[in-house]
Amino acid sequence: MSKYWQVSKTHMKAQLAWRADVIFNMIFTISRILFAYLLWGTVFQQGGMVGMFTFHGMLSYYIVSSFLSQLEMSDGISGEIHARIRNGTFSRYMVIPVGIEKYFMAMELGVVLFYLMFDLIAAAVWTVIFRIRFAFTTDPEILLSAVIMAILGMVFMVQLNFFLGLLTLKYQGIDTFLMIKSNLTALVTGTIIPLALFPEVIVNVMRILPFYYVTYLPSMLLTGMIPEEAFRGVVIILCWCLVMQIIIRRTWKKYRRKYDGVGI
Repeated sequence: MSKYWQVSKTHMKAQLAWRADVIFNMIFTISRILFAYLLWGTVFQQGGMVGMFTFHGMLSYYIVSSFLSQLEMSDGISGEIHARIRNGTFSRYMVIPVGIEKYFMAMELGVVLFYLMFDLIAAAVWTVIFRIRFAFTTDPEILLSAVIMAILGMVFMVQLNFFLGLLTLKYQGIDTFLMIKSNLTALVTGTIIPLALFPEVIVNVMRILPFYYVTYLPSMLLTGMIPEEAFRGVVIILCWCLVMQIIIRRTWKKYRRKYDGVGI
């Protein structure tokens, strides 16, 4: 376990070399919250509620969802695996004394821990600037469920991007898969529009998909909404993580020989 922690620390320190990325990451968080403030400020001019949201409840949701979505930074995993398989340097991961998937998870952990503080500061500053009456759950069980769900959601996204990268072992290009994944996650994670505003039949379909539990449901739980979905959400995203792990193992076992010509 210590070797994976060393990988995390190495990648955490490596982020210091890309200080501009920290600034841009905070700008993206701020711009999303600012967009929500301008958009929903217009919608809520007459007061009242939209769906289950008040104005401050809506902004609280956007602050939390922006914070969680900015922490999910695993997109680069699929791109790196794809590039290294195509140029023949993927073998470096096969000879180091660590599990390849665990290496990428440790790498992602280091990046997340580095950006955690900066994203938290950006969210807190805008809460103060806009004088938002921030809605946050006080139920410890709901809070714990939301945190566990958010962590499992990030694990699932690492698994998904790792799997998509491995598809390069079979397909020459994976751009189509990455495009489908990006478009699907942008909609179903609720970072653009809260899914609670969609028709119930659509929301029920989205509940089947793992992306519903990556950002949207943890954000709703943390802001004190739909607590009845907490336990079920943890169970469903955990099941998706287990299913994705089985798919990864089978894909790796099936296509590894095509890459290095050696059995497992």
